[in-house]
Amino acid sequence: MRIGLIGTGRIGTLHARTLDAHPEVSGLVVADADAARARETAAALGATAVPGVPDLFDADLDAVVIASATASHAELIRTAARRGLPAFCEKPIALDPAGTRAALAEVAAAGTLLQIGFMRRFDAGYTAAREAVRTGRLGRLHTVRAMTSDPAPPPAAYLPHSGGLYRDCLVHDFDAVRWVTGREIVSVYATGSAAGPAMFAEAGDVDTAAALLTLDDGTLCTATTTRMNGAGYDVRMELAGERDQFAVGLDARTPLTSLEPAAPPPPERPWPGFLDRFGPAYEAEIDAFVRTLRGEIPNPCDGREALAALLAAEACELSRATGAPVEPAALDGAEPSRTG
Repeated sequence: MRIGLIGTGRIGTLHARTLDAHPEVSGLVVADADAARARETAAALGATAVPGVPDLFDADLDAVVIASATASHAELIRTAARRGLPAFCEKPIALDPAGTRAALAEVAAAGTLLQIGFMRRFDAGYTAAREAVRTGRLGRLHTVRAMTSDPAPPPAAYLPHSGGLYRDCLVHDFDAVRWVTGREIVSVYATGSAAGPAMFAEAGDVDTAAALLTLDDGTLCTATTTRMNGAGYDVRMELAGERDQFAVGLDARTPLTSLEPAAPPPPERPWPGFLDRFGPAYEAEIDAFVRTLRGEIPNPCDGREALAALLAAEACELSRATGAPVEPAALDGAEPSRTG
């Protein structure tokens, strides 16, 4: 099949390499707002570059992969739907529920496929955690602890366009919690701190945040995140049940040092960033998209999942502002369907 790729930044370039090497992909067409960067990526792979993003939709494609800047996602999804093209899009669809629902409505009206890039659904550890919960190995699940810790802050210019720490970072944890447990987030109580570099407060954002989530079966979940974890990139999930307790993301590269006398030594090569930690998962989600296009598997993450995770992030922002618990479903007037 012939696939178009929009966006040749870090994630887009990884997707380009994955698509170029995929045995079912016979042609790759790339576009970027920076035409020179698109040409460079295409030349490295032997792919075809087009002058601009609009030109890509005239390139006789079977599907598109969207890895461009966040602000462009919703319109590109709508354009793909109007052209009858299946689309894969990195999260988010949009930074607000209204924009997300508008794009989803157009996809539904066109009857096209939309897969969202929540890569943790394709990570071996998160997949094993889901299996452990679903098969009852933990017994009754009572506590979940989720975290996303970046090793260094992004550039100041990125912050005003990021959607804020809850939408940009913790949204991955919200999706992972829903997907692993199979439960909905019915209430959040969140707070945050901008005690680090002044650029966070200037952007109306925080550099560190925490949320207490209540799931629809009463399970409690803590979700924490920071932009300032100098030890390295730390993404984990712990699940505690009445029978057992499991951890995702705890390995020889976890940037965590135990102070116990008999503990193992600290990691020699802690995870430096998300592409290193989740590289195989990014490749697996693109392979899943191709398999979905071929009709081999159902859509593993449709747009409604992005809306559900976004509503949890929206609720966190409101909770931080008001100091009160917030129900995500109340923010959009519709209960999101439970994740599969």
